[in-house]
Amino acid sequence: MVVARLKPIKSKQNSVSEAEWQARLELAAAYRLIAHHGWTHLINNHATLRVPGTSDQFLINPYGLLYEQITASNLIKIDINGKLLEDTPYEVNEAGFIIHSAIHMSRMDLHCVIHTHTVAGQAVSALDCGLLPLNQGSLRFYKRVGYHEHEGISRDLNERDRIVADLGPHKVLILRNHGLLTAGVNAAEAFNLMYHLEKSCQTQMMVLASNHPYSMAPPEICEKGAQQFHRGNRPLGQRDWPALMSLVDKLYPDYGE
Repeated sequence: MVVARLKPIKSKQNSVSEAEWQARLELAAAYRLIAHHGWTHLINNHATLRVPGTSDQFLINPYGLLYEQITASNLIKIDINGKLLEDTPYEVNEAGFIIHSAIHMSRMDLHCVIHTHTVAGQAVSALDCGLLPLNQGSLRFYKRVGYHEHEGISRDLNERDRIVADLGPHKVLILRNHGLLTAGVNAAEAFNLMYHLEKSCQTQMMVLASNHPYSMAPPEICEKGAQQFHRGNRPLGQRDWPALMSLVDKLYPDYGE
């Protein structure tokens, strides 16, 4: 595999707060997990995380690096407009931050946003029916997904208002003819939602590709299943996250550099 030559980055562990360093570790781990599961699109797309204790500062990947190369220290701190807030030898894809900034600006309860262009996600995004409740796992998204019509590459600042309106009260957005987006109170929840959303999209495309009749549970059962997944106030994915962080520690120890 051809890998971009990394530019030397001094560790930021001792130059940022303990809370920010932990946030950097968790976002870098999320990038490695996204790569581990094969959801990447070369150097494109983003996972962003609000800097703890701030409302308008965010961590994002350096533009030009693969997700396998993201570390806690080479993550870049930016403002709500995608402008650099620290010295770095890397650039930021400001246009790519428009989708994320729309959600970060409007949903102060959601601190992490993940956007992907997977094959299954793009396929479902092109279906008029959208995401179907075809299996137990997909019921968590029943009537809890927003849909945003395709407007071309997201470079128009005015599109942010429409993204926010289409997301509504949800944490999941399917960008029509484009891809998937999840948002969570932290990296754990955003990743957990994306994991199950991607699995649901893969399952749906396999069912449709079988060219056999399929069935879905009645609406009342679908709603019951959704409520079972979302019961309580605990964000999704909190039980999985320590184990996932341990996996990253073992497989990709350089993520914490």
